[in-house]
Amino acid sequence: MWTKEFQCGGHESALLDCRTSGSDRNTCSPGKAVGLTCSDPVDVRLVGGTSRCSGRLEMKHREIWKAVDTEDFDWDQKATSVICRRLDCGSAVSTEKKMDSSEESVWWINSSCVQSNSTLRDCVTTKEESSTNSLEVTCSDSIRLVNGNSLCSGRLEVKSNQRWSSVCEDDFDQQDAEVVCRELGCGAPSVLQGALYGEVEAPMWTKEFQCGGHESALLDCRTSGSDRNTCSPGEAVGLTCSDLDNIQLVGKNSRCAGILEMKNKGEWRPVADWDSKWDQKSAAAICRLLDCGSVVSNETTDDAPDQLVWWIKASCVQSSSAPTKCIKLTDDSESYFRLEVVCSDLLVQPKISPTPSMDGVSRAKQQGLQVLQGSDFTITCSIEPQYQGGSFQLFFTSSNTVQNYTQPAVNHSAHFLFYAADHTHQGDYSCVYHVNVFSHNFSSESRPLHLTVAAPLTELIIRLVVLLLGLMSLITALCCHSKACRIQKPG
Repeated sequence: MWTKEFQCGGHESALLDCRTSGSDRNTCSPGKAVGLTCSDPVDVRLVGGTSRCSGRLEMKHREIWKAVDTEDFDWDQKATSVICRRLDCGSAVSTEKKMDSSEESVWWINSSCVQSNSTLRDCVTTKEESSTNSLEVTCSDSIRLVNGNSLCSGRLEVKSNQRWSSVCEDDFDQQDAEVVCRELGCGAPSVLQGALYGEVEAPMWTKEFQCGGHESALLDCRTSGSDRNTCSPGEAVGLTCSDLDNIQLVGKNSRCAGILEMKNKGEWRPVADWDSKWDQKSAAAICRLLDCGSVVSNETTDDAPDQLVWWIKASCVQSSSAPTKCIKLTDDSESYFRLEVVCSDLLVQPKISPTPSMDGVSRAKQQGLQVLQGSDFTITCSIEPQYQGGSFQLFFTSSNTVQNYTQPAVNHSAHFLFYAADHTHQGDYSCVYHVNVFSHNFSSESRPLHLTVAAPLTELIIRLVVLLLGLMSLITALCCHSKACRIQKPG
């Protein structure tokens, strides 16, 4: 053990430059040796913003502060989230590449290194080049989602008095979630459930949020006046924000097909493939997010002049629930090429019904039909006026046969007439609409309709008369037999 006491002032550059006690200290209790953890030097900051958690990204290297530009044009929200964590500023909200007419000396940084390396200084490239660009970063400052599988999902934590606290599920509702997703620059909340993203590690927030849903930040919301001191284990808020409000397919007669567009920084633009790796899996992620079924086709079109686009990284889209967070920052924002996606869920469900004024047809229970035997009946297939043309296929399934009939769609409907109904017409009917859209065949099936065939009224009357006559004959025979028996009995 060291035998003297250090008496540093705190300004010395080396420990042995400090004064020490004049006399030796010969005792030190077991387990009392100094253990020390030093933080990394403050080598990154955001300047010129509305708070210490927004502004131009600057780094300190070789004791010099300079603005930062990306060396590989691959900077995205994941890299920004590293900066926000480093500054203890919550989750990444947005990143923008700012252009300035005056060239200045900058530190060049490699974004993939930033995402995989705990020491930012190791990611700086010391090439002597100036730049007209700098990175503008905005972090959420007071909220963050941790342990999630994307930048828009995780366990919610709130920062207050320089301390992060988890929020109890009982103190948080849908309106609160809408505010959080908006503050993080994500889409509307899609999942709100406790215990989704690991056990609670941070202390618990002790007040209930009472948001109206219109606030721009969670800490702008009202809270309950009194503290809540209990929250069951595993009931911290887990939140997933969708990206549906920021993604659309346009240019076709369906929301499930067209040119892929994304909204970033309040602006809608077509999307172009950044790394030439956009494939069916990437397009399938878009179809799932839009609730449009599976992907049918995925193409790159070049039928437009140079236009402003958002560049996107395919591998990020496949693994993220918020594809707009995969937009890349580049100097080049124009391209001939755009991504076009067609998803399978294009058509609304067709309807199946009888002709309303038809004689001999009545509604049965559970949306079925009852037709009198010998009557003619018509089954009508129709669909909302979504596309022109197409055809209807009527399927009839009885106990032992399956039949189908096809007619072209005229004014978005088709009528199937059946003559002289009998027991062979009993069974289930369904309509299938077929149409070729965007050079692909699509179909959509209606709910089934059950049909029964009933005997006509005259036949029922005849059967009733025959039954009554039979009963009368039986009664007469019984009466005669009873009288004969009494006559033969001795008086």
